[in-house]
Amino acid sequence: MPNQPARGFASDNNAGVHPEMLEAIARANQGHVVAYGEDPYTRSAIKKFEEHFGSDIAVFFTFNGTGANVLGLQSLTQSFDSVLCSAYAHIYVDECGAPEKHTGCKLIPLPQQDGKISLDSVRDAYHGIGDQHHSQPRVISITQSTEMGTVYQPEEVRALASFAHEHDMFLHMDGARIANAAASLGQNLRRATRDLGVDVLSFGGTKNGILGGEAVVFFQPGLSQDFLYRRKQGMQLASKMRFIAAQFEALLSNDLWCRSAEHANRMARLLEKEISRIPEIKVVWKVEANGVFAQIPRHSIEKIKQHYFFYIWVEEESIVRWMCSFDTTEDDIRDFVKVVAEAVKG
Repeated sequence: MPNQPARGFASDNNAGVHPEMLEAIARANQGHVVAYGEDPYTRSAIKKFEEHFGSDIAVFFTFNGTGANVLGLQSLTQSFDSVLCSAYAHIYVDECGAPEKHTGCKLIPLPQQDGKISLDSVRDAYHGIGDQHHSQPRVISITQSTEMGTVYQPEEVRALASFAHEHDMFLHMDGARIANAAASLGQNLRRATRDLGVDVLSFGGTKNGILGGEAVVFFQPGLSQDFLYRRKQGMQLASKMRFIAAQFEALLSNDLWCRSAEHANRMARLLEKEISRIPEIKVVWKVEANGVFAQIPRHSIEKIKQHYFFYIWVEEESIVRWMCSFDTTEDDIRDFVKVVAEAVKG
């Protein structure tokens, strides 16, 4: 097996843990506290969320993004409902049917443009209301930033939220990379989510330097009434929750969430700039967060993979995904681009 580089571009999940997170874990690793979230670290982390999003919210920590998405959607739906989402949405493509299995709902895939669903596509899918033979549209779910590395603009999110609320629906946001999106838009976390009409947010931590932890944030606390039981039944309740919570407190302090996300975004823009100098490569979607999606010569894929692992995103079009992380450096990018340039020569 070839030696792998210390840092690559396959996924921000592949990055290590931010040093400030490790320090937070070490600080929390003192003495005994009550388990299952009944501890001062968890209470302190929740207060940090309230500082960013408002005091009238409900916050719950989970282990991973799939758990956050599934439990968030489960809180909004009954088994005869449906969830409208992009045909490329993580909940539709990459969660092994977990949302459908655990909510009982049907996921309705919608056409996307540059990773985003439109108000028109939602309107087209909104039918069968009151018909006992059809699942009932109940949730619009969007990913921010999207699976194509693009970012919904505020007016796009607001329009989807307005439609949802006018039709007795909810807007769920898979915010695995919400920090990258908010940083890209120059917004704070509240303006990028709650103020636009989002009802439930899966708040990502892992892709922004946390060891392992996500959060489900309810902007209408009444929606979270049974969440404690859903989380336990869904096997997402951490016994030693203080170690997840301590990391979130660090992430939401001293603008760490924004500093890390801005750095990853900036590295992606640099990667786009350097890769675009290679004539055989075409960047196919706007680089608005921390991902670069490029169409490359098919023969070059395996040559590059001898040095760097990465994912092919659209096989038939030879489109690949390269992600930057909080710890990506300019030297990492220069080294990677040299390998790519050599590989595409044929």
